Amino acid sequence: MRLNVFLQRSGIGSRREAERIVADGRVRVNGTIATATTPVEDGDKVSVDGKPLTIASAPLPRLFILNKPLDYLVTTSDSEGRSTVYDLPAFNPKNHRNSLPRLMNVGRLDINSEGLLLFSSDGPLAQALMSPQIGLDRIYRVRVHGRLSEGQIINLAKGVTSNGIHYRGATVTEEKDPTGRNTWYRIVLNEGKNREIRKLMEHFGCVVNRLIRTNYGPFELGDLKPGQMIEIPPYKVEALIEDLKNRGAKL
Repeated sequence: MRLNVFLQRSGIGSRREAERIVADGRVRVNGTIATATTPVEDGDKVSVDGKPLTIASAPLPRLFILNKPLDYLVTTSDSEGRSTVYDLPAFNPKNHRNSLPRLMNVGRLDINSEGLLLFSSDGPLAQALMSPQIGLDRIYRVRVHGRLSEGQIINLAKGVTSNGIHYRGATVTEEKDPTGRNTWYRIVLNEGKNREIRKLMEHFGCVVNRLIRTNYGPFELGDLKPGQMIEIPPYKVEALIEDLKNRGAKL
């Protein structure tokens, strides 16, 4: 395991903070001052400022679900002054019984997309949730201008290469009978490339005019209102971590 991952999982804080205390010579592995490249194996003794440190002593990561509204960027700041999800009242500490930790978004939704967005207090957990190798399902309701043929839906399930980029298979189900020029689809992905659904639909001559993420892994949007954020109960976080480990995540 990388030393900075071990330190994060032991409750040190962000990756930057972990790197700083290593650079300051405050971390020892088996009695030897560690460097950024020092690995940590099972049974190694790690200490910070002389105090033993173990992953078992780390607090459980915290995880939150936000219903992202339209017209908000998923970034900490914007050079053009546009609103970001971190500007939402949901991120105001006054609106939470428990103090909010430093949170990082798990993946992104573009400014014109809405729905379920996860936030994690733990970097390695966030990375595992996003990992294509782990392959958690993301489910979307998508309204498009146009309609896919049965053959195109079959091709999407097999995987598609568009503009030199290969996209894994996507499960696409028509949700409603088409009315007018728009059609609703339920789309399941497990990779999550940048603007993947919009690009796939454009590849087949359709244009997305609404995109809502409803599920991410075991978590559902449910009746959460736009802009509202809730914390996932600890027992569900524990179950998630166990599932991710079973899938090969190094947590």
